[in-house]
Amino acid sequence: MSAPGWLAGLLSLALAAPGAQALDLRVRDAQSGAAVAGATAVVGNRVYRSDEQGLISVPEEAQAGPVAARAPGYARFKGVAAASPMVIALRPLRPKALYLSAYGIGSATLRGDALRLVADTELNALVIDIKGDRGIVPYPSPALAAAGLAQQVVTVRDMPALVQGLLSQGLYLIARIVTFKDAPYATLHPDWAVHDARGKVWQDREGLAWIDPFRRKAWAHSLALAEEAAALGFDEIQFDYLRFPDATGLSFAEPDTEERRIAAIAAFLDAAQQRLARYNVFIAADVFGYVTWNRDDTHIGQQLESIVRHVDYLSPMLYPSGFSFGIPGYRDPVDAPYEIVHRSLQRALERTGLPGIRLRPWLQAFRDYAFDRRSFGEREIRLQIEAAEALGTDGWMLWNAGNRYQQGGLDRDDAP
Repeated sequence: MSAPGWLAGLLSLALAAPGAQALDLRVRDAQSGAAVAGATAVVGNRVYRSDEQGLISVPEEAQAGPVAARAPGYARFKGVAAASPMVIALRPLRPKALYLSAYGIGSATLRGDALRLVADTELNALVIDIKGDRGIVPYPSPALAAAGLAQQVVTVRDMPALVQGLLSQGLYLIARIVTFKDAPYATLHPDWAVHDARGKVWQDREGLAWIDPFRRKAWAHSLALAEEAAALGFDEIQFDYLRFPDATGLSFAEPDTEERRIAAIAAFLDAAQQRLARYNVFIAADVFGYVTWNRDDTHIGQQLESIVRHVDYLSPMLYPSGFSFGIPGYRDPVDAPYEIVHRSLQRALERTGLPGIRLRPWLQAFRDYAFDRRSFGEREIRLQIEAAEALGTDGWMLWNAGNRYQQGGLDRDDAP
């Protein structure tokens, strides 16, 4: 697997100079013992990449500090330098997650219900809003204060303690950061907002303003929150609404061309990778389901082949209710949940040439809103899960905006 673009400026794979005592790292699968190629290791403040044999050579002058490593499909590793050669055994992991909003994570009832499902079923991960759809950050945040934004809502008083408690239960934690849909920040900096054709700050159907993705200075807020989440101990940073608005007649800081839109999204992800490199945290991006089918950028800057070069994981939102035009051969998507998920993922894998482990889809766990209003219960949820797992994805995530989930469709934790 070739190194993604963001890593080109960070890789440091040179062998130690003659006479120096290099630290040889051997990255292996903890279960099979097989070499893990393309793994990322962080030693001190330097980033390395394992070769086809899973080998990394760290020069003597760079060996100070802890040793951390990660690779798609595995849990993160953290240790201290040992005698050379040092074996880094990565434990295979497939996150199977529920989503909790800023209010969900702060609610003893909703969080408790979610954790009971985790205890009783195959679930082993949570996606938690660090910045939600309305710009809400659930905990007292230095990054929020530094951006000049008032803390209007606090649902979690002690996020460090909560995160450490969840990690101690063996959960994989994903920090969701809504990126360019950010009404509080756009209101504070109207010159950085998306404008309409008359020059006024534009608002979407929910009456919310957006940050113009071309305004690079405006990226700082989301990147600071991402770093804050990484420092808290989250395993993965997931950027949502990483796109331009899906509306016409808007005005931006740069010409609104496909090439420029794609470049802006890629540059943001590069900036995130560089800022977060020392934390050994996974980076993911959410994309519309139709992005797996469309060859262009869907006029929002989300072009499949571009984005996957800049992230560890791609998370297409494969909710059948979101496929308003169906897919070839399936005009009624809510009646074909398996086919929607399976064929969309299959198309993404064929287009990118990537293994399934680089994708982790969002699946629908809410009532249909676009077709026949059916409930998505045990059958529909299980079919979506089976479709994702059939293609070897890195797990899956269930979305319900109200954070209310049922056991139906989920395997019990003692299932074979």
